[in-house]
Amino acid sequence: MSDFSNDERFDGLYINVAQTTRGIEPLLDTVFSFLRRKTDFFHGPRGEDTDAAVTKVNEVLNKHVQMYKQQRAVEEERKEKQAKVMREKKAKADRLKAEKKAKEEANRKAEEVKNAKTTSKSEASASDDASEDVIELSGDGGFDISNATGAKAASDEAQSKTKSNDTDADMKSEPEASTKATAAAVSASTSTKESNKIDDKTKKDDSDDDPKTPPPPGNGGTVPGKYIWTQTLAEVNLTIALPENTRGRDLNVVMKKTHLKVQLKSQDTAIVDAKLTKTIICDDSFWTVEDGNRLVVNLQKLHQMEWWNAVCIGDPEIDVTKVQPENSKLDELDGETRQTVEKMMFDQRQKALGLPSSEEQKKFDALEKFKQAHPEMDFSNAKMS
Repeated sequence: MSDFSNDERFDGLYINVAQTTRGIEPLLDTVFSFLRRKTDFFHGPRGEDTDAAVTKVNEVLNKHVQMYKQQRAVEEERKEKQAKVMREKKAKADRLKAEKKAKEEANRKAEEVKNAKTTSKSEASASDDASEDVIELSGDGGFDISNATGAKAASDEAQSKTKSNDTDADMKSEPEASTKATAAAVSASTSTKESNKIDDKTKKDDSDDDPKTPPPPGNGGTVPGKYIWTQTLAEVNLTIALPENTRGRDLNVVMKKTHLKVQLKSQDTAIVDAKLTKTIICDDSFWTVEDGNRLVVNLQKLHQMEWWNAVCIGDPEIDVTKVQPENSKLDELDGETRQTVEKMMFDQRQKALGLPSSEEQKKFDALEKFKQAHPEMDFSNAKMS
């Protein structure tokens, strides 16, 4: 016997009846009127009269009530799952906001420390310059100078003393001697300054290779006039400053696999319109406007085993060797992420030991199996690509 509980073939007929009767009770009246007038439904079998009809109606009614309850339970479960997904997205957005604030605070403190060091160096340099202006007299009446002005004053004083004690011939020779002394002193001062410049450059070069150099904040960087970006192995986050009271409908944000565009509809020039350095997963990427004055763009990486040195091609690049991976335990990661991290760690160890990576090992194993299956073939010139 066919199941008519969810049969949709008669929907059109009943819709016409419902539109004509304009009510639940009139609709049911038409059904029972048909049963009363055209069938023996109310007569009942073997003289049971109307009791059998009432029992059957209650049975069918209770069956559909149960079906309705089950359907409603499924619908409520679906809505609960959707609500859970929305809560998780909100929690993630809140976490990103908290991380961004913490990174901004860290950047601010780092900038204060840097400014303090710069001020200290400037004061020390000013002290050195003041000490260089002092002129020291030796026992025989000679003097050392650090600049042309001091040398000229000392030279004039020496000439005055010589004029009072020496002959006219000595007075003529004294300016020449003073000039030679001045040239020698200026030359010595220039040599000292050039030597200091060389030392400063050497220190700067050494600092670039210093393993103690701190990692970039948030493992990202700043593109002046455009955005600040951070990253993890799984995603890249951009924060773009916006005019106050900006809403989502005021923006045109287009995220493609290898391209990103961000533009205010009120402006002709885009804030960002460039090709990405790596590929992203468009369906998992999203953006949101926070506090009406900044745009947060979340880009999900397609390859979650590598660090980005920049977001867009042509932007300033960071040194990925200085990147500090986020601290997390493997036991706390989901299965897919844990497998990805373990594979990355294995490949890094293999590379450090000069051994093949997991992908290269798979190719090598496949080639070995093929060799064993075809011993008659010559693989002496085979190369792995």
